[in-house]
Amino acid sequence: MVSLNVNGRIVDLDVNPRMPLLWALRDFVGLTGTKFGCGRALCGACTVHIDGQAARACSIMVGDAVGKTITTIEAVSGPVADAVRAAWQKLDVVQCGYCQSGQIMSAITLLTGNRKPNDEDIDLGMEGNICRCGTYQRIRAAIHEAASTLG
Repeated sequence: MVSLNVNGRIVDLDVNPRMPLLWALRDFVGLTGTKFGCGRALCGACTVHIDGQAARACSIMVGDAVGKTITTIEAVSGPVADAVRAAWQKLDVVQCGYCQSGQIMSAITLLTGNRKPNDEDIDLGMEGNICRCGTYQRIRAAIHEAASTLG
């Protein structure tokens, strides 16, 4: 049995501690907003926050997440999260949407640490988040928009 702090509640899971956190979240906790993309931490679709930092859930084992605070797209909150979501909607960032939960989670981490990012900061902060639809310009614009509302 493994106990995890997921979205502010303790969940007890009867899983192998070497199972990727992504599968525990999706298949055992029922939180499907975190997506499977590559399984190798290269695409960013599975991004969650662990202790407030963006992390790839496909490459973190359940046992390594014990004692940490895990937040998924379903529960991310606060002024930065609200600003990012509002900017995403205002600028109609999403095309197919598959990668967007990971993009949003990474954008929140970026803006939490840097309220006034320039284009280079955004490119570096969002590195490793792949969008097959190529919405990178809209993502960058939405991050600038969110930053402008945070002051």
